[in-house]
Amino acid sequence: MLGVSMVGGGFSGDAVAATVNIGPANNAEFRVAYATPQEVAEGKRVAETLCVKCHNLNGISTRKDVPNIAGQRPVYLHQELKVYRTGARGTNAMSETVKYMNDDALMKVAAYYASLDPADPVLPKAVKGAPAKPDPVAAGKAAAAGCAGCHGDSGVSKTPGMPSLIGLDPKYFVTAINAYKGGQRKHDMMKTLVSGLADAELTNVALFYALQKPAKAQTPAPGSVASGKTAAAGCVGCHGENGVSGNPSTPSLAGQEAQYFIAAMHAYKDGSRNEPTMKGVAGSLDDPVIKDLAAYYASQQPQRPSVAKPMTAEEWAQRCDRCHGVNGNSTDPRSPALAAQRVDYLEKVLRSYKKGERKSKEMAVMSEGLDDALVDGLASHYARQKAKGAIYVILPPAAK
Repeated sequence: MLGVSMVGGGFSGDAVAATVNIGPANNAEFRVAYATPQEVAEGKRVAETLCVKCHNLNGISTRKDVPNIAGQRPVYLHQELKVYRTGARGTNAMSETVKYMNDDALMKVAAYYASLDPADPVLPKAVKGAPAKPDPVAAGKAAAAGCAGCHGDSGVSKTPGMPSLIGLDPKYFVTAINAYKGGQRKHDMMKTLVSGLADAELTNVALFYALQKPAKAQTPAPGSVASGKTAAAGCVGCHGENGVSGNPSTPSLAGQEAQYFIAAMHAYKDGSRNEPTMKGVAGSLDDPVIKDLAAYYASQQPQRPSVAKPMTAEEWAQRCDRCHGVNGNSTDPRSPALAAQRVDYLEKVLRSYKKGERKSKEMAVMSEGLDDALVDGLASHYARQKAKGAIYVILPPAAK
């Protein structure tokens, strides 16, 4: 079959053209993508009987957690209806509605709803007027502004006795600051300064410093680097070669400010830092060796920890668009369009994929890294996009 598909007669709104290669083995699967006007009309009659209660005759839902299906991609609709019919999504209104429908009826009602003009984009009331979720790195930088006087603008110390904050895994950084907040690390000024930091702010600050360009502290370091390198042989197991830790719970020492290192070792020795392992290690070292260790580690080049900058919802959406089309307007009849979909439905479905309640290898991988904020952000992003119907141009089988 060759030509423009007759999916409901024409689109009054914008439409995207898509080409579909129809081989003999795929004719059954793609039949719904080029249904005739008569089949679409028969699908409308099915919809009037069985679907209007939830999806309305125009395919634009007014019920919470019920998706818009007007202009949805036809093969996808047909496949989803068959999944519900098998009971794979459990017993619910959809499975009960379609379980007695034959393939022909499913095909025609899918073609009907695919033929309709899609919903208009709507900014969800839940986020209307609300500020966008700030970039966590930018938020961390803002929260860390008060730290620059002691620790440097980017966490590289220029003040003897003040630690550099770069090169530390966020997990260690958060643990260390919480130790100051809780009094496990004795430092009255630090306890006062960090006591007002909420957990989210602290996480953002840790991320900001972790992503800064690594550099050595810009302060003098007493002691012998060569002797310190020899003494550091016993520290490699926890703090890594050259002081670059491979354990998120253990600090990197490379490039650390020397006077701070010395003060920290003395705190472990006298117990003002309560860490049994380090107390034993530090207790066996005399002051000259501690100074040599400080000089050695201060001379080493710090490395950025293995931490990726979190993506915004818009950046994440660029990944989703690879399958679902630019701005969620799929050109593949098998992949669902997401543009102008109900935000509550998108949130529900994404969380179902994350929990494994809804099965898809591809979506399981894609949703694995999504936290609640990203789920909400993605749902809101796609709900705001202008939806476009699709017209499928059927290509003949390739010549052998």
